[in-house]
Amino acid sequence: MFQGTFDMETATPIDASALSDVLFERGIYWASGRSGVVDLVAAHKWFNLAALKRRKDAVTLRQEVAGQMSEAEISVAQREARAWVSTH
Repeated sequence: MFQGTFDMETATPIDASALSDVLFERGIYWASGRSGVVDLVAAHKWFNLAALKRRKDAVTLRQEVAGQMSEAEISVAQREARAWVSTH
């Protein structure tokens, strides 16, 4: 656990695009099976969130993932993405 202080005077702000990169990477993580399991619902959710943050390649990968999913799975992914947005 971190036990120290942050010097806010010299801290470098995080670029606004950094969040989209993190969201995109989470989509890659679940789509690729890096965890040992491919979870297309989770991948779609994270690509959708990255696309909302204007990550253009996330749109393409979200469509590719959606092509392998049922309508019900896409609905679940979209609900999870909306829930994430409302809590963050």
